[in-house]
Amino acid sequence: MTQTLHSYDSERLSTYLEQHVAGFSGMAEITKFSNGQSNPTYKLTDTTGSHFVLRAKPPGTLLKSAHAVDREFRVMTALATSAVPVPKMLHLSGEDSPMGAQFLVMEHLAGRVFWDPALPEQSPEFRQDAYHALVRTLAALHDVDPRAVGLADFGKPGNYFSRQVSRWTRQYRVCETQARPDMDWTIDWLDRNMVQDDGQTAIVHGDYRLDNVMFDTETPDMIAVLDWELSTLGHPFADLAYQCMGLRLPQNGMIKGLKGIDRNAHVLPEEAEYVAQYCALRGIAPPENWAFYMVFSFFRLAAILEGVLHRAQSGNASNPRGIDTMSRTIATLAQAAKHTAQGRLS
Repeated sequence: MTQTLHSYDSERLSTYLEQHVAGFSGMAEITKFSNGQSNPTYKLTDTTGSHFVLRAKPPGTLLKSAHAVDREFRVMTALATSAVPVPKMLHLSGEDSPMGAQFLVMEHLAGRVFWDPALPEQSPEFRQDAYHALVRTLAALHDVDPRAVGLADFGKPGNYFSRQVSRWTRQYRVCETQARPDMDWTIDWLDRNMVQDDGQTAIVHGDYRLDNVMFDTETPDMIAVLDWELSTLGHPFADLAYQCMGLRLPQNGMIKGLKGIDRNAHVLPEEAEYVAQYCALRGIAPPENWAFYMVFSFFRLAAILEGVLHRAQSGNASNPRGIDTMSRTIATLAQAAKHTAQGRLS
């Protein structure tokens, strides 16, 4: 989907970066990364040939608390000394910046981001090791003590799922582009089947999936977890279920999944295997109420995409084909949520 770019004065931006980013020696080139980011992300090249990454809130009117680059900056700064790989944070601007929006600057890493979770171009050994790295890193993130890294106040206390269902229901209703009976059904089901707060709290990424991490240029070693704008303190099973949601999504959708792929033949994890690995790494019991966590994940992603679709239809993007694809994806997610709740999906 086409994304509106920022308007800025190159000389003013270059001067600002020279004054605020250590090692930046003047702008030679700025280019936008083409794939995926809800927060537009740019590669900066300075006059010495060094590279940096600038990630900004998008232009235009935004929903409250959306596109929070300040939260991204804070959480990645806090995790810099943990077992979770993150880029080094270099600068956070104010809202009144040369880009016309708040932005962060971080180091540029040379690595690979994979957009197809089936990893079709990689060897079976690579696939196995990459998914092991994915689950190990998720477990490591959830084992970080928020207080020890200065994030004790990074989220609100109480039932995370109750707060999240309420929040994303409100966001969805504000952005609703058309009637979606499956979403209405799912919202009602989540309210009626709300899980009790069991006291588990962790730093949750909020959008943890294969295409939001970066691997080494040659090996399946993970070198960075990216796109932290939805991070908060919450229930670790939300991240786990969100990751497993990709195992159930169709292969040919806007968000590629692994549904229908022969996992054994391709050396890709089964859902039960992935959950068991995670629990073993953290030394915890398998989750109860797994269906609820999965339904919540489908619902939440559908609500997020409804907001993106609303922005697109409001003029911040203008690709009709992309709009149609996103609308179908939201319908697919809402249907998957309902079928999971009804036990029609394993």
